Parts: sequence; structure tokens; C-alpha cells
Amino acid sequence: MAAVDREVTARVILQQCLHAKLQVKPPDEDSEAEWTEIQRGMVIYLCFFKGSTKDVIPKIVSSVLKIKLSETENGKHVSIIELPGNILIVPQATLGGKAKGRCMQYHSNAGKELGMELYAQFISQCQQELESHPSWVEAGTVLRHGTYGNRQVLQLDTNGPYTHLLEF
Repeated sequence: MAAVDREVTARVILQQCLHAKLQVKPPDEDSEAEWTEIQRGMVIYLCFFKGSTKDVIPKIVSSVLKIKLSETENGKHVSIIELPGNILIVPQATLGGKAKGRCMQYHSNAGKELGMELYAQFISQCQQELESHPSWVEAGTVLRHGTYGNRQVLQLDTNGPYTHLLEF
């Protein structure tokens, strides 16, 4: 079967976690670093490419929130909403990198302004979708996210390297 050539406009990596802690503001001479964290749930790494538009966001949101990757105590696979579990969104420009010689290049990534705008829309749409599910809200689960444009310092505890790549 031949592969269909299509332009990738976004890349997402999903990683289950037992606990994740992300630095959202680096330390400076006046303050310590600021962090956000989640307990059991899913980390979503996200990168937008040139050619991305806001039209791709609903498809990404639906896919990442409804895909059945989370495992219940009895071994059944459910969505993060059905679990219910926490979510940590991490902007990750390195997902757009391509090797050229011994260096990585990121020429296919969306520009900073566009990437920041799409990232904010993604977070907003995820929050809206999650809040429309009473079981997710009642469980006290949370959506947290990193800061676009900052180096992402991450501490992650998992129950296995259960990582999945999605392209849009």
C-alpha cells in the first residue's frame, strides 16, 4: 500500500503519567522558578508547523481527549475524560525538528506569533471540552499547561513508556 503524501500541520505526542511537574517560569534574580503539576493523567506535547490554521484545533482536541489510551484498574482502555485524569499540555517546538547533517533545524515550525496564538486556542478549546463533561469536573481533575516560548523543564513519573505520536 503506498503512503499518501500530505502536509503535516501539527504533531502531538501523548504520554501517560502518574505525576508530572513542569516549570512555567524560569528563576531570575528576583524570584524562584514557578511550577505547575498534575497527578495521574496525560501529558500532551504539541508543536504547530507552517501552514497550521485554527481549523486544525478542533480535530486535535477531539483526538487527544477521546482516544482510548488510559488504562483503568481492571485493564480496560478509556479516554482521559472517561478515566477521568489530569492533563498537562507542553508546547514542544523540538517536535518539528529535522536532522540536517549533525544538527537539528526547525524551519518547518510555525512562526512564534502564530504558534503562540494556536497554542492558546488549543488550551481554551481543551478546557471547554473538558468542562462539558460533568464526570471530569466532579472528579476534581485539572488541565495545566506550560508557557509558550519558555524552555520546558519537566519531571515525569510514568508506569511505562506508553507514548503515542499523532500527526494532523
